[in-house]
Amino acid sequence: MDIGQYMRDVGHRARAAARVVARADSQTKNQALRAIAAAIRREAATLLAANREDVANARAAGLATAMVDRLTLSAKGVEAMAEGVDQVAALADPVGEISDLKFRPSGIQVGRMRVPLGVIGIIYEARPNVTADAAALCLKSGNASILRGGSEAICSNRAIAALVQEGIAAAGLPADVVQMVDTTDRAAVGHLITLREYIDVIVPRGGKGLIGRLLAESRVPMIQHLDGNCHVYVDAEADPAKALAIIENAKTQRYGTCNTAETLLVARSAAAHLLPPIAAMLAEKGVEIRGCPETLASVPGALPASEEDYYTEFLAPIIAVKVVAGLDEAITHINHYGSHHTDAIVSENYSAALRFMREVDSSSVMINASTRFADGFEYGLGAEIGISTDKIHARGPVGLEGLTSQKWIVLGHGEVRA
Repeated sequence: MDIGQYMRDVGHRARAAARVVARADSQTKNQALRAIAAAIRREAATLLAANREDVANARAAGLATAMVDRLTLSAKGVEAMAEGVDQVAALADPVGEISDLKFRPSGIQVGRMRVPLGVIGIIYEARPNVTADAAALCLKSGNASILRGGSEAICSNRAIAALVQEGIAAAGLPADVVQMVDTTDRAAVGHLITLREYIDVIVPRGGKGLIGRLLAESRVPMIQHLDGNCHVYVDAEADPAKALAIIENAKTQRYGTCNTAETLLVARSAAAHLLPPIAAMLAEKGVEIRGCPETLASVPGALPASEEDYYTEFLAPIIAVKVVAGLDEAITHINHYGSHHTDAIVSENYSAALRFMREVDSSSVMINASTRFADGFEYGLGAEIGISTDKIHARGPVGLEGLTSQKWIVLGHGEVRA
């Protein structure tokens, strides 16, 4: 196979399909989405069988535990995938929405219309549910999409993509509205990220290695985040029960996700009575604690934390812990060491919580809630195409609105400029 020619053909077909889906009405797009969701439910057993093949191959190849966790689908996961597609169908269609329409002294009306981005390339590792999520969001927002999943999920992705194209065809739209790059050759990524004439934006979902490569090589604009070094800060006025429950969920519900807490900060005035029970809970869950000297003095079995630990997204049962003077030091620490993904404060002090919310420079900031809520599904977006830590265009979980842009529109009645 000539990979370069194959990718150019995929891009050319996507650009043609984008023109068709951009003018599709909401009813047609929703019909396709409902058909996709129904097909996923109907073929749940087939999808699980394909996924088991991927998981077996991944384990045989020695893939990291976090990667295998992301790769694995369950019956509940398949249903969640279908439910996510249904939720996207139920959301308001942003395409064509006109806002801020106002008269100018000249007599013209000026406003903005929301429009699709065009062709979106999604490059992702491990998570096969991204195939359905990304396809649904791109379709509903009037975009064509090119999906390039990782080789470790090739069987799952092929099975899901076939059902996506089945649903699209049932609604009378061209199959090329959603295309999966059907090769595991890594050269395909190199071609995809340089096809400026066909691709309008790249959305990468993967580890630092993938994102770093794309940042260095891509000629196409990206919506991306490097990693999820998320924090929970337990304030001096935290409710102990809330703190314990939130940290348990934020750190231990799943280790391999980008919204898992990787660092715990505890206010010094509360550390003596809050840190020991939190540490005991983490130890019982099998979480390794790497702490500052004050942490080591009060937590038996804790290991010394290095400077690098506070920068690290562990994606494992490891947490960095630091006792801080208070709110100011917590905010400074998060903004310095964090990845601007998701950070939480546990506090009953309204003023402290408000300051934390305003001053922490992250795409999602939580007050008395687990960082695990940083998710498009949980935010009511139906699904997400990714979580952006960029500040331009889209930030945080990216749903339908993040996959559109706005153009200025002018309504006149024959006016000419003096």
